[in-house]
Amino acid sequence: MDAVWNFIEQTGFYQMFANFTENWGNLVMIGISLVLLYLGIAKKFEPLLLIGIAFGMLLTNLTAFIPGAEMYHSDLWQQLMAGHIGYGEILKQGGLLDILYIGVKTCLYPCLIFIGIGSMTDFGPLIANPKSLLLGAAAQVGIFATFVACCELLGFNPLEAASIGIIGGADGPTAIYTTSQLAPHLLGPIAVAAYSYMALVPVIQPPIMKALTTKKERRIRMDSLRGVSRTEKIVFPIAVTIFVALLVPSATPLVGCLMLGNLWKESGVAERLRLTAQNELMNIVTIFLGISVGATATAQAFLNLQTLSIMLVGIVAFGMGTAGGVLLAKFMNLFLKKKINPLIGSAGVSAVPMAARVSQTVGQKEDPTNFLLMNAMGPNVAGVIGSAIAAGVMIALFG
Repeated sequence: MDAVWNFIEQTGFYQMFANFTENWGNLVMIGISLVLLYLGIAKKFEPLLLIGIAFGMLLTNLTAFIPGAEMYHSDLWQQLMAGHIGYGEILKQGGLLDILYIGVKTCLYPCLIFIGIGSMTDFGPLIANPKSLLLGAAAQVGIFATFVACCELLGFNPLEAASIGIIGGADGPTAIYTTSQLAPHLLGPIAVAAYSYMALVPVIQPPIMKALTTKKERRIRMDSLRGVSRTEKIVFPIAVTIFVALLVPSATPLVGCLMLGNLWKESGVAERLRLTAQNELMNIVTIFLGISVGATATAQAFLNLQTLSIMLVGIVAFGMGTAGGVLLAKFMNLFLKKKINPLIGSAGVSAVPMAARVSQTVGQKEDPTNFLLMNAMGPNVAGVIGSAIAAGVMIALFG
């Protein structure tokens, strides 16, 4: 009987009930992870990453009830941040999730994902209509306005405020990249907020777009874009890399990886690498990134008023980014002979190509024969560059 009782005491079920007052938060987090799994699988909200994040969250909170599971050790990462140990100790003492999380902490995963994004991105619409770069830049207003609000009104320190503000760019990898360098203790809530709002682009953006535009503005037709030569598409990633590296050095890892992937695509002589970046590399890194980010969403890090503030401020940041692009397009129309449909300004956030599709959908509800997709892709891909540069500015200022 002693052996049987000893076995029972080693089970997670026993630990769950025996230490309920200490670990009730982990049960709540397990419930949240199940909700996120439902949203990812049943509702298809960013399933490629949300399922991994939710499952990582499930694993890390289950370990509170499982003696010997040893998958994630938040205390090791606290010692690392304090400078008491190095990555060698993480590899030696850490569990599976600790080892995978090294790729997040060192910013490896976001950069590799940007290579994949670049290999799938067509910068042709941006090259054909350089004015759309301004719309992509305007959409980043949500990042900086949120930063100020978090510092002045909500009591976050500058590093935390900068990380939260990046949510306004609707760019998950960039949010993870920035947060892992500036405020790693907020990585779980910020990652969940960023990817949740990216998935909700078709729900969040249309009411803002309609509120800020008139029916006449939404019916504005735009000319088809000019053709872009292969030479232009090859020169563009090289020129952008040089310019950004000299202007904002701290943004070079993200922008450089984005442009490398795009150069493989546009050069036409590295098809194997392009396909690998688009498929195998992107899929493998997405798996590791999702699980390891989810592992940081422990009860201690997630269940507090600070996290609730991040979730609420994140949606405001995203809304302000959407509004910034629309309002700049309206302002530009005061001086342009050939008017811009303000709806494409909302695509200046980084959710590619979802935000551009939303511009197309809202426009076609007013005029089914109006096609805005390619014009909206210009601000959309500009937003990817813009959010990476904004992240680089924040890191340069506070990193």
